[in-house]
Amino acid sequence: MTQTLQEEATNTPAHGATEGKREWLKYISFSTDHKVIGIQYLVTSFIFYLVGGFLATLVRTELATPQSDFVSPDLYNGLFTVHATVMIFLWIVPAATGAFGNYLIPLLIGARDMAFPKLNAVAFWMIPPGGILLMSSFFFGAPGSGWTSYPPLSLVYNKVGEAIWILSVLILGTSSILGAVNFIVTILKMRAPGMVLNSMPLFCWAMLAASCLILLGTPVLAGALILLGFDLIVGTAFFNPTGGGDPVVYQHMFWFYSHPAVYIMILPVFGLISEILPVHSRKPIFGYKAIAYSSFAISFLGLIVWAHHMFTSGTPPWLRMFFMINTMIIAVPTGIKVFSWLATIWGGKLRLNSAMLFAMGFISMFVIGGISGVMVAAVPFDIHVHDTYFIVAHLHYVLFGGSVFGLYAGIYHWFPKMSGRMMNETLGRVHFILTLVGFNLCFLPMHKLGLEGMNRRIAEYDPKFATLNLVCSIGAYLLAVSTFPFIFNALWSIFKGEKAPSNPWGGLTFEWQTTSPPPHENFAIDPMLLIAPYEYGTEKAKEIIQAGPFLATAAATEA
Repeated sequence: MTQTLQEEATNTPAHGATEGKREWLKYISFSTDHKVIGIQYLVTSFIFYLVGGFLATLVRTELATPQSDFVSPDLYNGLFTVHATVMIFLWIVPAATGAFGNYLIPLLIGARDMAFPKLNAVAFWMIPPGGILLMSSFFFGAPGSGWTSYPPLSLVYNKVGEAIWILSVLILGTSSILGAVNFIVTILKMRAPGMVLNSMPLFCWAMLAASCLILLGTPVLAGALILLGFDLIVGTAFFNPTGGGDPVVYQHMFWFYSHPAVYIMILPVFGLISEILPVHSRKPIFGYKAIAYSSFAISFLGLIVWAHHMFTSGTPPWLRMFFMINTMIIAVPTGIKVFSWLATIWGGKLRLNSAMLFAMGFISMFVIGGISGVMVAAVPFDIHVHDTYFIVAHLHYVLFGGSVFGLYAGIYHWFPKMSGRMMNETLGRVHFILTLVGFNLCFLPMHKLGLEGMNRRIAEYDPKFATLNLVCSIGAYLLAVSTFPFIFNALWSIFKGEKAPSNPWGGLTFEWQTTSPPPHENFAIDPMLLIAPYEYGTEKAKEIIQAGPFLATAAATEA
């Protein structure tokens, strides 16, 4: 029986009945296959990552010298505003939640597809027009008040570009909400027989927590942007102080979403790391329940720390204390994850391939960002470094050193499953080294710049900061160069790479128990959970890994 099912699996077309020369067309069409949508998200968001990185390179070129001598001040304001918006709303959020969430969740829980396939496709197809709309703002005067878009500046500076920015973010936020509904229903209602909540992969826990944050926080941001749009276009005074409005209310509404947005970006990456480390350490995950439940602790605490961004906005002292304590407490569930990952690695048989290198790079870079995060949680220190380059450094160590390193780890780990081809490990290691060196060269000196008082969002600065800024700019150029070996590796591997087996890493979760890439509806027969997802080192695990695809489903059928 097992042999018959394995032969059937081997002969199953990788993507259903549409094989052949026109196979690529489904990736630019309205597909309802969650795997196609996941890859659409990944490719689209990576293209916007390159766009955002290009804008960042222009910003760092301007900052290589103390004088404003590369772009005009207006254009500089537009560059850093659109750069941040692209990186958050068009790269990390859609890549972490949309790409990996869509591709992996049905496979990890043994489902055929997402709960609402058409809604899933609609959510993706809101991303390209939202991104193109944002980039078009450069033709009308790009928004220049930062990605926070604080009034009253945003109400008087480049009004057309600001209106485009508001509409773009509203479209992207709506896409995020639709995806979150789909993830929650799929995870709670479509798990395979035998898979209770405490036996599902940790990535699913992370996506569940992130999706709850999206549903609770994004509508508040949407409300703030709609009211800001009325102030901008109609002339109301919700946030305009000249008409009796209160701009601090906008800050509260904005940060009620935008601080949880950090966890919306990082929680799915936490989940990716929790899947990657046990496989390449050949050890069971340490503290499964602690990692799973800490995701919801982070989700809850993330909703009650927003005003730590507003310590200089006239916040009363007693309220400062409340948000300072909550911000420090959130380090506890985050620390639980970090120490659990280190315990998982400790004593393991480490396989230092590209995925593992980026996963370990993620831990080290994110910890640096977390330490500086605890520092800025303290009110006196935060007031000293507020709106300086120390904040820029902290932000990038959390979101680039955290999210982007983790996303690269996920791409290298699941690329064989997505494409059916292996990536080149030599190019992967070159990519990792260039990224690690370029990232630290670019952002580590910014801590010192901030402590010495260099403000962010300025094109001209005191010449005493020139040397460190030049170092940061060289690091930015190296970081830009680091993407080239990755792009070449990915494109070359898709067409010429070694064909991937169904389970190249010896994983135990469901996605490794089907072909690479999976067939149209993922599994030849409905899978049934027979072993916990991280039980590496046991005899049962060895049997499943050695037998190849569909052992779990075949054994369940025979039973």
